[in-house]
Amino acid sequence: MPTTNTIVLATVGTLATGILGAPSKPQIASASLPTTPLAPTIHHDARPRVPFRSCDYTRQLTSKSAIYFDHRRRTDPNFRKSLKKEVKKQARAAREQAELDQKREREFVKIRVAEAKEDGFPHDSDEKESYFMVEVEKGERLQADGSNFEAALCFYKALKVYPSPADLITIYDKTVSKPVLDLLAEMIAADEELQVGPFAGSASDSGIAGVPLD
Repeated sequence: MPTTNTIVLATVGTLATGILGAPSKPQIASASLPTTPLAPTIHHDARPRVPFRSCDYTRQLTSKSAIYFDHRRRTDPNFRKSLKKEVKKQARAAREQAELDQKREREFVKIRVAEAKEDGFPHDSDEKESYFMVEVEKGERLQADGSNFEAALCFYKALKVYPSPADLITIYDKTVSKPVLDLLAEMIAADEELQVGPFAGSASDSGIAGVPLD
């Protein structure tokens, strides 16, 4: 009768080799197997590594270019002359572009003012007051959102129905931001029917929504 130790050893042997008493596999001589050379290992990430010194080289090249440029500027009269000519050319181009942008803006202002006048304005006192409040509140909201042109257009419409435009301009001058005021001034200039006083250019925190219409 097998002992406990024999049973334990038999169980471990079964797990390791499969079946107890199974014949061992015949050994195959290594000489009978053909020798196949191993393929070389290919690294897919074979990108060239940029040496750290390349950054220093770039800085040195930039520094040398600056030194060369400064040397030519100080010693070559023709180079200085061409450089000044290029600077003047760029300044003139920037000035012409600014004038063109301003001209386009004025044309756009005229178009929007003409559209507002074509839409018409209320004539009844109650309608004027309601129209005024709506346009002023809308203008303040648009100004807070950064929509300066649309805000100025709302303030212009409110100005059209206010009984004393010069007084309202004084209030605008204390409450409306300068970019919006500049656009509003262009809209007023585009409307020959609207006569107001000059802008005072002061600043205040007072509101304009509660201005009554008499």
